[in-house]
Amino acid sequence: MAKQITIFAGHYGSGKTNLAVNYAIALRKAGHEVVICDVDIVNPYFRTKDSEEVLRENGVRLIASPFANSNLDIPSVPPETSAAFDVSGMYSVFDVGGDDSGAVALGQFADRMNEREHEMILVINRHRLLTSRPEEVVTYMREIEAAARMRFTGIANNSNLGPQTTCEGFLQSLPYADAVSRLTGLPVLMHCVRADLAEQLAGKVPLLFPVHIYGKSEWKISEERKSFFHQLT
Repeated sequence: MAKQITIFAGHYGSGKTNLAVNYAIALRKAGHEVVICDVDIVNPYFRTKDSEEVLRENGVRLIASPFANSNLDIPSVPPETSAAFDVSGMYSVFDVGGDDSGAVALGQFADRMNEREHEMILVINRHRLLTSRPEEVVTYMREIEAAARMRFTGIANNSNLGPQTTCEGFLQSLPYADAVSRLTGLPVLMHCVRADLAEQLAGKVPLLFPVHIYGKSEWKISEERKSFFHQLT
């Protein structure tokens, strides 16, 4: 079942921001009121704010620095972020910076988050530098936990290569995700694959969560993602 607070954290290039946007929209399509909070103070180049238009079209509220994606972008968390804890019945999704420095921003909310039901999801991608081996993921994960003063509760296998992703390549990532799960003791909560490949992988991959790569064109949620969230809720 989806938690009222879901946090996505992962290494640079793991695809956590795009996954957080997909997840927030899927929650909204499942009938929930949703806010997504950009607390990524590390990466000024690919921010949740890039998805502002599609989030608005799908009824998801975005909380992000007003300076994000501008020449004035500065490493700060918008004060409105506290609203994610204050609205009863609201589902909140957090996109966290890509290393232990970025996780420090999350740490300021750790006490409030630990008081509420939440999921802190480690986004892993075997195709990215410094996280291609399960042992590297564990080291990196512990650094984030220490900085955030929170513990991860699950794993999202997001081993994609954008347009170069193939079904065969994604299937090869399953043992990697299982190895990370064994080493950390965390369950794999979802295997995230590009939406156009999901039909071919249905029945071959458990907990399949199709994702769209965000673009400026119109973005519609797939029936597969609707089904995934109806199972959760």
